Amino acid sequence: MGNWRQFTGLVLNDLKKEIKKFPSLPGIYRMINDKDEIIYIGKAEDIKKRVTSYFGKNHASPRTKMMVSNINSIEFTVTNTEAEALILENNLIRNHMPRYNVIFRDDKSYPYLKISGDQYPRISFHRGAQKKDQNYFGPFPNSPAVRDSIKLLQKVFLLRTCENSVFKNRSRPCMEHQIQRCSAPCVNLISEEDYREDIEQAMMFLNGKDTKVINSLSEKMNIFSQNNEFERAAVFRDRIQSLRQVRLKQFVSDFSEDDADIIAIEEKDGVFCVNLVMIRNTKHLGDKSFFPKGIADNTDNNILEIFIAQYYDEKSPPPVVIIEKKVNKDLLEKFFELKNYKKIKIITRLTNEKRMWMEMAKKNALIAISQKSNETLSFKNKIKAFTQLLKIPSNKTRIECFDVSHMMGEGTVASCVVFDKNGIQKKDYRRYNIKNNKPGDDYAAMQEVLERRYKKIVDTDGVRPDVVLIDGGKGQLGIAVKIMKQLSLDDIILVGVTKGEKRKSGAETLHIANGDILENIDINNMGFQLIIQIRDEAHRFAITGHRARRKKARFTSSLEEIEGIGQTKRRNLLVYFGGIQGIKEADVRELLLVEGINVKLAESIYNHFH
Repeated sequence: MGNWRQFTGLVLNDLKKEIKKFPSLPGIYRMINDKDEIIYIGKAEDIKKRVTSYFGKNHASPRTKMMVSNINSIEFTVTNTEAEALILENNLIRNHMPRYNVIFRDDKSYPYLKISGDQYPRISFHRGAQKKDQNYFGPFPNSPAVRDSIKLLQKVFLLRTCENSVFKNRSRPCMEHQIQRCSAPCVNLISEEDYREDIEQAMMFLNGKDTKVINSLSEKMNIFSQNNEFERAAVFRDRIQSLRQVRLKQFVSDFSEDDADIIAIEEKDGVFCVNLVMIRNTKHLGDKSFFPKGIADNTDNNILEIFIAQYYDEKSPPPVVIIEKKVNKDLLEKFFELKNYKKIKIITRLTNEKRMWMEMAKKNALIAISQKSNETLSFKNKIKAFTQLLKIPSNKTRIECFDVSHMMGEGTVASCVVFDKNGIQKKDYRRYNIKNNKPGDDYAAMQEVLERRYKKIVDTDGVRPDVVLIDGGKGQLGIAVKIMKQLSLDDIILVGVTKGEKRKSGAETLHIANGDILENIDINNMGFQLIIQIRDEAHRFAITGHRARRKKARFTSSLEEIEGIGQTKRRNLLVYFGGIQGIKEADVRELLLVEGINVKLAESIYNHFH
């Protein structure tokens, strides 16, 4: 890599002169504004030529013209190849998120279906790091695709989905067994051998060996039929029928590639969408749509190259990637090589079968654009109605809403959700574990969360909301008014959302900090609907955090109170007994069987619970 070069505080003409000294070599360049913020990062086969092009008389888009007008300095790095530049560009974009770059926001890793390595393996949804002693199948394009597969395996093979802590402490079959979704290995209603066989067949099915599984099931069905065990034969008959129906839905007929990604791009009314279709083990697992931000004057081809670099930066591609547009194949193949991926074939010349699937991907992209446009329009109408309902300026569109959740004072959690003119802003959501309030004191909890939230914003010069919604009545609203005044944020509009009679949704009353009260609001008012939507979202986010905190407390707090029980011993106890209930029911002799537990500790644990 070459040395960084910077030109700071230069007028435009001087900057143009200095650009002439740039090298005609591959690399990346960074454009920086007068606040020392990186506003754009680009790659080029020829740095000098590419940077010079930005200072021509004509720009393809107003966005590019705006970007150029904000340039105060330019930095560059020389690389050995354009492929190296692509990797460096992608890493820097991910770290700095410049406002004028094309960015595909997909921070999540691929979801997988996991089959555990337990004596009676469990099937579950998995995302994140993988362990060697577990079995993983995928990747899947989205969470629903994984969960649909889990439901299928439950229906066909009757596999368990329960946590180990639940499994080890069952005394009778659960509802899953009653509705014929589990064979109940927890209470020995199926032998370990038979359950293991069901697991193996499920794994064969997930690996694309459908025919082998169906043939095996057919053999068993015939054996039971010949022995006049017709009820047992019927079980296997139903399994076969279910598998055949699924295969008809998922199987990609006459497709020459076992594993492939098909990537299409479409544009409508200035909105671009990239649609990714995933095929694994000859099965169509589904598709996923991505909407780039900051497209500027990028071409379809360039957007696809950026998407591939960003999407496969940390996600392993399949052996084949199919693209309709004529991208720079050499560049992308070199990119995959530098990422240490196995040989990846990029196909742009489409045969009939591949063209059919490409057309499907393009159709899905256009549908996704239409849905997004409708959602955007609907939300814009709601925002407009919201400002009209509250009689506030139309530009007051950043909304934050707070809710507090607890159970008789236990595990109090406050939530803050954020909406703006573009809709939900989940990246700005926050949860707060309330520390200093009396059990059930919602006023104190609200005071704490507001102080923590807005003191930080004041101290760091963070983004301020225009409107703050408080889930509560006059008391909670009064707390908010007090806090905002103390922090000199009293220009923020405060609204208390009071539940109606019998907590009926749609009968809420709005208490505004200026003294206005809005009641008996028409439920069809789109602004009112937006307030209810935001309030409900804050409640959902708070109660989810509360439940997680309460669950954690149940499993750990009791043990944490015992002197000598640290994190490792606590984990060993929970794993050995399958949960806190198993520990409570154990005697001293059983407790001594756990690694790290001596006689003194065993007696302390026993005495603590008895």
